[in-house]
Amino acid sequence: MKRRAFMCLAATSAIAAITRPASASQLRMDVYKDPTCGCCEAWSKAMADADFNVVVRDEDFMAIKAKLGIPENMQGCHTAVVSDYFFEGHVPLEAVEKVMNEKPRIAGLAVPGMPAGSLGMGDDPKAAYEVYSLRKPEMTPTMFMRMGKA
Repeated sequence: MKRRAFMCLAATSAIAAITRPASASQLRMDVYKDPTCGCCEAWSKAMADADFNVVVRDEDFMAIKAKLGIPENMQGCHTAVVSDYFFEGHVPLEAVEKVMNEKPRIAGLAVPGMPAGSLGMGDDPKAAYEVYSLRKPEMTPTMFMRMGKA
């Protein structure tokens, strides 16, 4: 390879590396959960499989919900924190990725309760549930995404 061609190829590769969006593997996700919860383990594994750097914290997960100001009616069984966002409950991967790619002005997303068929809660093709966004300071839920046919 001639020197000039090599230099052009190297410069192009460097520019592509700089302008490429960050991959999930570069994003640390702290998941606060009960140590005995299997569905939280399944959700965390799905996030790790999607290339997030998942750190599971089997500790006082209710304290993190209070610290983040997540309303009681929006709480799920675990809380994940990535950068400036939280993901409460069984938030689907596509919703997490949408937030991380688009960076909306919200505090986080919530899937209240433990809807059957949601990520980590079994494989039900008929599952239907809502994902809500929460914005500071009032933390009023707004429909973000509907999963399935609700």
